Amino acid sequence: MLVLGTRPEAIKLAPVVRAMAASPHFEPLVVSTGQHREMLQQMLELLQVEAKVELDVMRERQELSKLTARLVDGLGEVVHAERPDLVVVQGDTTSALTGALAAFYEHIPVAHVEAGLRTGVLDNPFPEELNRRLIGRIARWHFAPTPRAAGHLTAEGVPAAEVFVTGNTVIDNLLWVLEQGAGRDHFRSDLRRVLVTLHRRENQGDKMRAMGKTLRRLADRGDVEIVLPLHKSPAVREALLPELSDHPDIRIVEPLDYVDFSATLAGCDLVLTDSGGIQEEAPTLGKPALVLRTTTERPEAVEAGAAQLVGTDPQVILDAAVRLLDDEEAYRTMAKAGNPFGDGHATERILAQLAEDFGVDTAAAPALNPLVVPQPDGPGSYSTA
Repeated sequence: MLVLGTRPEAIKLAPVVRAMAASPHFEPLVVSTGQHREMLQQMLELLQVEAKVELDVMRERQELSKLTARLVDGLGEVVHAERPDLVVVQGDTTSALTGALAAFYEHIPVAHVEAGLRTGVLDNPFPEELNRRLIGRIARWHFAPTPRAAGHLTAEGVPAAEVFVTGNTVIDNLLWVLEQGAGRDHFRSDLRRVLVTLHRRENQGDKMRAMGKTLRRLADRGDVEIVLPLHKSPAVREALLPELSDHPDIRIVEPLDYVDFSATLAGCDLVLTDSGGIQEEAPTLGKPALVLRTTTERPEAVEAGAAQLVGTDPQVILDAAVRLLDDEEAYRTMAKAGNPFGDGHATERILAQLAEDFGVDTAAAPALNPLVVPQPDGPGSYSTA
């Protein structure tokens, strides 16, 4: 049973679902919680993922406590009825946490895809940092994208025999989508192309309004086109629309489906984001990323030089963006930094490990080389504080 409810979960579990469906050793049962219902349905079809069970838990502006309670209840019923051999969750969402809890309550083992990410700050990002730590106490298989993530887990007491460095499945899926040749680039000009995504709870309110003003100042240069897929969150829209909606070089579009977003990412020159997943995707395509957060649980991108953690100060954000747009050498250095998050074979490693631990004979399958990613020195997380 694979639990997903948000766009990132669908993107990162899609290659796992497809590979399981194609294997004689697995029978995937996909459960959609509907946490991002409007954003999710069409994407699942594009990614060739069929949700066998769909929950209806979302209410407008509901509190996290109520969402969590509904998810534990709904997922608990599904796990109890289906009795899967294994529950797979991904990342750090409320859907992932409650999926792990529901499995734990029914004594079903849990596999955590993209395990071990940490910022070191319990409420930043909120509530994701706590979610991922709690899942780390429940899971039996911890599929870490990088050696650093694996190190966080073993430092917290997770047995090393339960931690596996696989790379990140987001790279698997991005390469799959680009191979399909689908998707439409939403930039329309020959100006410098800047892709922006903003949605984090900790950035909402005054911080996000200030970021909106900064984006407007950037667009006022006259040589920049900004494309902003606007999150469905009313709080995000209330913060950004008054600042950005009437500028000729700022294109505000509804949330893009995954293939269109991938094509737009491939077509941009620069990324400004408070998202997590884009920090992993952008280096694959050679797109420098400015991370508009005070912490990142993906320091590998910063250490590799593919991303820069700039925080939320408006002037710092503007200065960093202008530098990359105007300094060819600085831009080239970031664009060529490479991707520390994997080689596109994370899914194969995950399925091979699960098959081995469930006693499946996979001797006839071709051997897969271990993922070799240098382990950098330095702190376990990155913060502007």
